Amino acid sequence: MHLHRISQRRAPSLALRALAALPLVLAASFATAQQDPSGFPLDSVGYLNEELPRMEAAIAAKDRSFFHGAMVRTVQFSERWGFKSKANPELAAYPMCTAAVMDYAVVGMCRLAPSDECEPGLASRFDANVQRCREVAARK
Repeated sequence: MHLHRISQRRAPSLALRALAALPLVLAASFATAQQDPSGFPLDSVGYLNEELPRMEAAIAAKDRSFFHGAMVRTVQFSERWGFKSKANPELAAYPMCTAAVMDYAVVGMCRLAPSDECEPGLASRFDANVQRCREVAARK
């Protein structure tokens, strides 16, 4: 019985470690076809506008399984745009958008299961990056 409680406490920790590896996966991805980088902010906002309500619903339902699919979709989005700076260095002009896309699943998981491994300030930086990405997209 005692071991079961330990494993339940460790489950969020293990999931957060997996989510923490997401930027490394994204950095290792290559885009097969480059898109016009000026469209990246608008596409990022569209992606986040679809994902954020789904994330909120998963948090409300305490659905940890949502975040596996969220990571897969984030990797697919990043591959489409070539997040790796050498694959598409022109995305460096939009760090607020790349950071928002990369951080959204981690922020959601930390909201679902707060732990010591959740970086203080990540959620507020995420919110600021989403807002700045939306502002840049509105100007495009």
